[in-house]
Amino acid sequence: MFERFTKDARGSVVQAQDEARRLGADRIDSAHLLLGAVSDPASVAARALASLGLDHDTLAGTVRALPHGAIDADALAGVGIDLESVRTQVEATFGPGALDEPLETRGRKHLPFEKDAKKALQVALREAIRFSMNRIDTGHLLLGIARLDGTPGQQALATAGHGVRDELERAVMAAWADAPVA
Repeated sequence: MFERFTKDARGSVVQAQDEARRLGADRIDSAHLLLGAVSDPASVAARALASLGLDHDTLAGTVRALPHGAIDADALAGVGIDLESVRTQVEATFGPGALDEPLETRGRKHLPFEKDAKKALQVALREAIRFSMNRIDTGHLLLGIARLDGTPGQQALATAGHGVRDELERAVMAAWADAPVA
């Protein structure tokens, strides 16, 4: 399937791995794919979301705040530990991002994909077919992620106020109109 991906779509899948590592995950999920798709401001997905007032950094903050991260922070707060205070102290000593990459993933070449990320890639292919396009770009990835209810990527979009599929589709179509898929 990856042979049908445009250069920026392939790059965004590679970037998703970096996003997952940066966020301390040991697997790539649909939220990491979403961050990868918008990591290049010139990508279709990034331009589509920018037209809706959403950028990579804002989306990354939204992904960090998804329930899986909030539960840990709340649990620690319950025993008197402020996670942000700990993070600040650790990063002052060991450098930015010191807590973000788990030991078991350090040095590993590739992180595996979660089921929802695999499904998002499959749906992206279906989106390309639906639009009669031969290539899959980051716009298709964005639409694929948005179509998978209850996944981390779709939850991040919804939390950021852009979970309406029709709105995202119009934004992607406008981005394609500005620079068609090669």
